[in-house]
Order: sequence, then structure tokens, then C-alpha cells
Amino acid sequence: MALSIVAAFGHVLRLFTLEKALTVTYSLKGTHMIKIDFEKMGGLIPAIIQDHETGDVLMVAFMDEKTLNLTLETGKTWFFSRTRNKYWMKGEESGNTQEVVEAYTDCDADSVVIRVKQNGPAACHTGNRSCFYVKWENGAWVEHSNPLFDPAEVYKK
Repeated sequence: MALSIVAAFGHVLRLFTLEKALTVTYSLKGTHMIKIDFEKMGGLIPAIIQDHETGDVLMVAFMDEKTLNLTLETGKTWFFSRTRNKYWMKGEESGNTQEVVEAYTDCDADSVVIRVKQNGPAACHTGNRSCFYVKWENGAWVEHSNPLFDPAEVYKK
């Protein structure tokens, strides 16, 4: 699977295709080098996961160098769990995997946006399509939950 990544330079976005074996240093037409800055946040970067068709933000998680490489190499999203202190692939328990369509980094190279094809009904462990189902309304956080599966049944913990 060929993946693409976009790097931002001021107001200019440059797109190029990633090949099979990758590291987190990327070149743009041999003239610019981008190295993802994992040091700024102690080895982790935020990863915004976005539905490639709708543009909806499905989730935000953290990646380290290993999980970013795994994501780009396998075409599946991988993360580092700060609470469980372990690596995990999205959908490894629920079956709701994510296929990488595109990967972007920002102008500071300290965060990524991964555009995905969401396999299965939901990206959130609560059973909701997106982890962002709580909305600020009239001075309070209001839950607009509409689970597409029962987490107790899927995770059986």
C-alpha cells in the first residue's frame, strides 16, 4: 500500500509518497528534511485521527517513534497508551481497525494528523463513532452519546 504524507512549510504544503521501509526522517524532493520532534513532549507526539471521507475527528492518541513507524509501515494505526504503558493497535480487541490513507505533520513537526478509513462502526472504546461526542452548550458539557456497540460485550473485561 502506498501512503502519502504532507509537510507544512509556512503556507505551502508539499505532498510525497512513502515507500515500504521508513524511519521518521522524511525528505521532500531531496531539498528539505523533516524529522518528527519526539523530544518536545518527552518522546510522544499527539496523533489526531480523522475520517478520510467526512473529515470528522475520530480520536486523539499518542505515538512515539516506534508506533509512528509501525503505523506508516503497516498501514494500520498504532499508539502508545500512557495509562496502560503499552503499545496497541486500534481495533486489536474490538475489530474496529483503521486503515491509513494519508499522514500529515504540522509546521513544527511535533504532531501528526492521520486520515483513515474506519473499519467497523466506531472509533471510540465507548461504542461511539467518534471520541468527541461531548459538546460545550450553554455553559456546560453535554453528552450526545449514541453508542453503535456495547463496550461490555466487545471488551468483556
